[in-house]
Amino acid sequence: MTILFYEASTRTRVSFEVAAKNLSADVVNIAASSSSVTKGESLVDTIRTIEALGADMIVMRHGTSGAPYLAAEVFSGSILNGGDGWHAHPSQALLDLYTMRAHLGDVRGQEGRHPGRRPPFPVARSNVWSLTAAGADLWICGPTTILRGFDAWAGRWSGGGAPGHAGSR
Repeated sequence: MTILFYEASTRTRVSFEVAAKNLSADVVNIAASSSSVTKGESLVDTIRTIEALGADMIVMRHGTSGAPYLAAEVFSGSILNGGDGWHAHPSQALLDLYTMRAHLGDVRGQEGRHPGRRPPFPVARSNVWSLTAAGADLWICGPTTILRGFDAWAGRWSGGGAPGHAGSR
């Protein structure tokens, strides 16, 4: 497993490293700030180099939304998203869901409200996806500028309506 972080992180990086080592994985850490990225190497070239050196899995954190999806297009192994810009932070959302289930039990049918805050809020977005998938009845509230992008989620999960409008979930 290669841990490739383009952004500073302690909890997420160390959590993945400890988990991998607990599963007996060989782990290589690469910080973009001390790699050939500083000389202009592209994300695609970095991923291809890591694959050529034998990695089967890459845990990646990148400041650009969608970067893990680009990496997955050129890598034959598995890419785990440790956070990508404004888009998502799925590993934190899984930890949040685990914690809620440990304290509340099953979250299906539980009603929750998520107040929007200033962007970026990738953890909140990932929490919306994970909690909804787990069956929670989630309400999102906030100004339109923050709720932008949840239209598809609202239409898929509540049968229509745009987030931020009265009665939408």
